[in-house]
Amino acid sequence: MKERIIFGFDPFVIPFTLGMVFIILYLLTGTTRIVLSLSNSERVSLFKSLFSRSLFKSIKEIFTDVLLHIKIFKRNALLGYMHSSIAFGWFMLIFIGHLEVMLYTPHRNGVLYYPVFFRFFVMETNETLRGAFFFFLMDLFLLIVLTGVSLAIYKRFRSIKLGMKRTSKHKPGDKIAMIALWMVFPLRLIAESFTADISGGSFLTKGVNKILFNFVSNHDYMLPVWWAYSSVLAIFLFALPFSRYMHIPTEILLIFLRNAGIKSTSSRDGFAETEIYSCSSCGICIDACPMLSVEEKSKYTTVYLIRLLRRRKSESLGAVNQCLMCRKCVELCPVQIDSCRLKLLKKGEVFQNGVFNHNYRKDEVEKKEQSVNIKEQDGIIYYAGCMTHLTPAIYTSFIKILKRANIPYLFADEDGSVCCGRPLILSGGESSAKALIRENTALIESCTYKTLVLSCPICLKVFKENYELKDVRIIHHSEYIDELISKKVIEVEMSDMSAIYHDPCDLGRGCLVYDAPRRALSKVVALQTIDSEKRESICCGGSLASRKFSYSEKREVASDSLNTLIAMDPDLLITSCPLCLKTFSSVNRKETLDIAQLIEKQMIKH
Repeated sequence: MKERIIFGFDPFVIPFTLGMVFIILYLLTGTTRIVLSLSNSERVSLFKSLFSRSLFKSIKEIFTDVLLHIKIFKRNALLGYMHSSIAFGWFMLIFIGHLEVMLYTPHRNGVLYYPVFFRFFVMETNETLRGAFFFFLMDLFLLIVLTGVSLAIYKRFRSIKLGMKRTSKHKPGDKIAMIALWMVFPLRLIAESFTADISGGSFLTKGVNKILFNFVSNHDYMLPVWWAYSSVLAIFLFALPFSRYMHIPTEILLIFLRNAGIKSTSSRDGFAETEIYSCSSCGICIDACPMLSVEEKSKYTTVYLIRLLRRRKSESLGAVNQCLMCRKCVELCPVQIDSCRLKLLKKGEVFQNGVFNHNYRKDEVEKKEQSVNIKEQDGIIYYAGCMTHLTPAIYTSFIKILKRANIPYLFADEDGSVCCGRPLILSGGESSAKALIRENTALIESCTYKTLVLSCPICLKVFKENYELKDVRIIHHSEYIDELISKKVIEVEMSDMSAIYHDPCDLGRGCLVYDAPRRALSKVVALQTIDSEKRESICCGGSLASRKFSYSEKREVASDSLNTLIAMDPDLLITSCPLCLKTFSSVNRKETLDIAQLIEKQMIKH
């Protein structure tokens, strides 16, 4: 023992030290490669962010998201505790270990293994208050980590108790790292308990020490346990880059890149690479995915797609083309990985430019505008969108509302010939859509009216994200209807019907329009609430994004979603999207209406 105190070395530290050197070199190489892959302007932005308020924002997010897992806590307290107890608990064990080295053996600062095996090398007593306090903290955080590991093991068999119906299936690298992680802390407890009567300990290690020495009284028996502890740590470190746990260091880099304003421009650039390796395979996105309604589609959920992208598998393109792009996985992702953008970028790499014909000419707009004799500031440009033209009852009802309110309007796509460009973008042809967007932008900006009202959330999202319309207000028709009611431009009456409102994916998660439709509907029906609403709303299944879903498969998704929506047996199902209306109407035995249809029915006629 005395020799170890003097020299501070024992052969059992070699496995851990080799693993630590490997992972440090791996992370330095990977980080350098990613930073060098950034453009010059992106590297400048990253450098500047390190000397601005963004640095403090990044540090805060590292604590709240990487260590404490606040987002998961908000979703499920037990699941959040499981993640944070392991991440934050392990961080505190490392941090306090370094403090102990600084206080008690400052000449050992910088020795990689010393803070980890401090209890072995330093036979310190807990006579001082400071020592006793550190012993207590180390035992406390070790206990916290052990409870988290216990929950993680339990989750593999009974995930439903932690709020997850399904968990992700692991590859060999994941399994090796996972089992090693599960073994690290029990072995640490036993190893430190062996020396607790010599090197010091607290309530946990001293308690285990007494139990151990009822069976083993010779301290020399502790060496195999320390060897096991060091070896298991080494296995985890060597397996880390090839497992789901690579997200631990990579997520920190992702936070810095994101807060520097950097975004991915291809599916394998520096930022995209960081997103891919930041996925923890936590599986939260699995339960959220509407594709699970079709059994054979479950293998295409986001967690498995990212795994294919990470391994550069050719099957990734097929998985990308399956996705309905409802963005629920993005909304619930605790790491904030924009997987839908990764999918669009992947599609764009193989997209073949084609001819997109449209007949939207400036002279037509001017003729329509000139035919309306009203004040400039009072009118709106109404853009129905392609899908609304397939469900004409929506624009028919909305125009009746406008006429009742005496709102002058310009029906920009009355002949159905104007496309917003979203179908091209969803197909991966974002660059091809830019020409169409430029033409539409010029035409809309040439109009007298400066409020653009859209009935299709798909169009709304693309106009908000991909267009740069100067001095033009862009809103959905549900928001506009809410304004008309709130300002008493139109009057409505309450019915005796109950209704459930379905948040369309692109209107809710895509454009964050949640409250306006509900305010308007609450004036005419008894509005019910369910868990699967707002940011956790379920997809109707009718998305235009997937090239691989058959009509029957989309009906399966729609039927499954409908069962959730009408669980409280409402009289009506209301939505604010022509695609959702069309999809749900095909499977709903009760009436399905767009918000414009219901409000038009309930308008008071003077």
